[in-house]
Amino acid sequence: MPTLILPPRYTTASISLWKAGLHLGWHVERLQNWRAPLELRDQDPVVYGEALFVAAIADQLSLALLETPFDWLTHLPYRYRRRKIAYATLGEARALTEAAFIKPVTDKCFAAKVYPTGIALPGVDLFHDDTPVLIADPVQWIAEFRCFILERRVVTFSPYLRGGESAQELDDSWPFLLDEEEQVLVFVEDLLSDPEFSLPSAVVLDVGLIADRGWAIVEANPVWASGLCGCDPVAVLPVIQRSCIQQERLTEADRDWIVAPIVA
Repeated sequence: MPTLILPPRYTTASISLWKAGLHLGWHVERLQNWRAPLELRDQDPVVYGEALFVAAIADQLSLALLETPFDWLTHLPYRYRRRKIAYATLGEARALTEAAFIKPVTDKCFAAKVYPTGIALPGVDLFHDDTPVLIADPVQWIAEFRCFILERRVVTFSPYLRGGESAQELDDSWPFLLDEEEQVLVFVEDLLSDPEFSLPSAVVLDVGLIADRGWAIVEANPVWASGLCGCDPVAVLPVIQRSCIQQERLTEADRDWIVAPIVA
């Protein structure tokens, strides 16, 4: 059975996955620090947590991690993104004279949001001009949905934002409204059936409805660091497992999506 490795910090998602792992008969290890016992290498390790934690543990246990590259969104056909998106540097973004949605691509080092001009961005005393960012047209997202994808198939999905606010109800549920569930599946299954649409075997796709434009991809996220929102943790575990791969199990297709070094 696989061994699910969780970080020292307790989160709602890690607790849900811990319970799901026990339900599936997996071994579960919650580490006390960022050092993994090397014997875990031989226990089919599956790592989940914040990005830096997962990268550190993957390096120690000789795991490869799957993720889309930083500029992945910019290469998608317009019909899937419904807005202009550019991969740039923070220095280039600081020169903007019009409003734009600006997001750091490597971590959440500053707020991803619409900035009125580049002057409103954090200064060079905080972040270097060469910090990579995505710059996109400002749009109004009516609702956004998280989809866990395994081998180009949606295994579980849930709303997570409505009008920029959490879609979670007071009873902790994440309900769909009207025909949202069907519309999300139609859009996502259509793009997954497109042979020109490339993505890892395991990935999280966030999609949403843009006012006056239609359905579009918000972004892709690594499975091993993505929150669950209302997604089924039992269904999510095999997707995380596929995104954390031991050297001997790598396929040629996987190698195009490796983002963490493999320790020999």
